[in-house]
Amino acid sequence: MTTPMSATMYDDRICELGEGPLWHPERAALFWFDIMGKRLHCRGAEGTEVWQFDEHVSAAGWVDRDRLLIASETALMLFDLRNEACVEVIALEADDPVTRSNDGRADPMGGFWIGTMGKQAQPGAGAIYRYFGGELRKLHAGITIPNAICFAPDGRTAYFADTTTRKIMRQALDARGWPCETPHIHIDLTDEGLNPDGAVVDAEGCLWNAQWGASRIARYAPDGRFLSEHPVPARQPSCPAFGGDKANTLFATTATEDLRDPRAGEGCVFEVVTGVNGRFEPRVVLG
Repeated sequence: MTTPMSATMYDDRICELGEGPLWHPERAALFWFDIMGKRLHCRGAEGTEVWQFDEHVSAAGWVDRDRLLIASETALMLFDLRNEACVEVIALEADDPVTRSNDGRADPMGGFWIGTMGKQAQPGAGAIYRYFGGELRKLHAGITIPNAICFAPDGRTAYFADTTTRKIMRQALDARGWPCETPHIHIDLTDEGLNPDGAVVDAEGCLWNAQWGASRIARYAPDGRFLSEHPVPARQPSCPAFGGDKANTLFATTATEDLRDPRAGEGCVFEVVTGVNGRFEPRVVLG
């Protein structure tokens, strides 16, 4: 059982929909998005930065020290942090004005999973894809709000959720990281009335899930058993990510979206020193 730890403020810039936190191990910096603001934020030893985009951006993986693979509403793009050059790698539902990207994460094989959804959360408008070896393949269709995309340490299991179902699914993967079995329910939050948002897996194979509307991140064992909860001083935590020098700090984005009375700290990024060994995100392999 993990002892609950208090979250403290990491960055006080307010995001309407903070999402997609990514610790870059070669830069020792955290990147995250404000989806509705169409912005990418960064905070590290050298200070803070922000980049403005022309369309919604939501998730990223690191390619090398200076380049990120970024998911936007129309493409996966290669973004150069040195000069802000942005080059399309492959189109992502570019012909569908209804949808945008949402949750995404690199897998241990060097692939990148990304979910799409309706800009107004239209039922079933989205999907979950994997980019690997130069190919973008649709894995799951009919998704309303894709979330909780993360992977077991050995790369042979993926997790994902459609938040509206209140279920986190478990997906077996083959040796190249492609799904090889029908997904099964891993964690069912229906009886608790909880909404699974972003998730990440630690070095022990335990899943940490941000639960929208519940002011907490919950940790679950590899078999799906609840282990502990970690309060976040914001009602809408959206996604966790491990980082810091030893990958034992848990960062969490939050959101003010649809809150009539945002409180101090809501929409900001928080950090928790967990005492648990996390994992640095793997590099995205292009081509």
